[in-house]
Amino acid sequence: MPHSDRLDPRFTALPLDALVDAALARAAALGASHADVRVERVRTGQRLLRDGRLETSSDVTDLGLGVRVVHEGAWGFAAGITLTTDAAAALADQAVAAARVSRVLSDRPVELAPEPVHEGDWVSPFRLNPFDVPEVDRLGRLLELSEVVARGEGVDHVTVTLEMVDESKFYADSAGSRTRQRRVRLFPSIEAVNVADGYSSMRSCNPPSARGWEYLAGNDGWDFDAEAGRLPEWLAENVAAPSVRAGRYDLVVSPTNLWLTIHESVAHATELDRALGFEAAYAGTSFATVDGLGSLRYGSDVMTVTGDRITEHGLASCGWDDEGVEAQTFDIVRDGTLVGYQLNRQMAHDRGLARSNGCAYADSPGHIPLQRMPNVSLQPAADDTSVADLIGQVEHGLFVEGDKSWSIDMQRYNFQFTGQRFFAIENGRLTHQVRDVAYQATTTDFWGSMAAVGGRGTFVLMGALNCGKGQPAQSAPVSHGAPAALFRQVNVLNTEAEGSNL
Repeated sequence: MPHSDRLDPRFTALPLDALVDAALARAAALGASHADVRVERVRTGQRLLRDGRLETSSDVTDLGLGVRVVHEGAWGFAAGITLTTDAAAALADQAVAAARVSRVLSDRPVELAPEPVHEGDWVSPFRLNPFDVPEVDRLGRLLELSEVVARGEGVDHVTVTLEMVDESKFYADSAGSRTRQRRVRLFPSIEAVNVADGYSSMRSCNPPSARGWEYLAGNDGWDFDAEAGRLPEWLAENVAAPSVRAGRYDLVVSPTNLWLTIHESVAHATELDRALGFEAAYAGTSFATVDGLGSLRYGSDVMTVTGDRITEHGLASCGWDDEGVEAQTFDIVRDGTLVGYQLNRQMAHDRGLARSNGCAYADSPGHIPLQRMPNVSLQPAADDTSVADLIGQVEHGLFVEGDKSWSIDMQRYNFQFTGQRFFAIENGRLTHQVRDVAYQATTTDFWGSMAAVGGRGTFVLMGALNCGKGQPAQSAPVSHGAPAALFRQVNVLNTEAEGSNL
């Protein structure tokens, strides 16, 4: 476990124990059967350079305290920004008052699955906090990458962005758990644009990562310089590429594209609140209902998907979730069959399970924890199957790289996805780019068509900083790892032709 000397001293200098003591004591005095308190400091920064000029620069810190209670079988929550013991105790009063109001809305009392008491510190693995880097060095690195792309033939515009997050959290509950955590993450992105004949773009495929400045400065985990150097070439190929002929194709999908299909059709669909119909207002429910647990054929035999909060550099990795549950790993799909859901403590109890699998998160001290997805990843083959091996199995198909636009229905079942680059495969070899491509399927048909997955050498940890859910909306960081994978006879649409028919 990372050492506590990497915790943010600006956060640990706050009167954390005194604040939570005041809130927990007041909640207990008011008769709460459970109470938990989060003190959080979340700093976010954004930089955007367009054509080498700084267009956006922001640096925002959210600091506050949230108190959640179970009182007479109902949830209550209150939050504030005044960090005094009197204010913390007052929040407990407000949370209990909210529980009294919400009690009439509940058809059965709230009960939580048990969890051992935890005490400790956890820090994500980073070497240099990006907020500690001088601004001239940050902008200098972004400008350097912008200039590399801008020198390419046919590049009319270049946009380079950087998102930075430094999140510190202190959690305590009435059972006795007390934990301190810090998570640092970084997301650079580069996009090249050609407007000579309409609009064409090509974006870098790198993921956001739970790393520090070393991710961008030293190419730790991704070779940004190499990708920036090739973006103009890929863009020029795309501009000159023929439009795809719609039809059925074998697809070899890179993890830089497949992660988003996992996110939308597997990870969201196996959130238990969606499967139960509790979550519907934001992005719908799920076709993967609980009556199919243990029997629903989600995909082919080579499909095994796990959830975890322990993957190194995973955006959802942590020591404990926002209900004090220790990070762990669990199966969601095993050998093609649905075997598990993402849970929080209330859902675990309601399903008769002994323990939550640690899927509660709130994106700020002002929001109540929701059931949120952990890192959700498709597991690779046990052998050393390479991308070239997968391509070699295709007579007529497409190789897909990078994510772009997507669409999925309100049950996470019927979808289509585009990508950054599509290369034609003929007789086991890559030939040229094609454009205007989208692949379309139902979730079970698509994953059922997966004929092979690559080995560990093809596995890449991708993800997003901004997975949305809830009302009011919350944003959560999450990683999705995947190997390259081969899918047979997937329906491919020509987006240009489809658009002309609208």
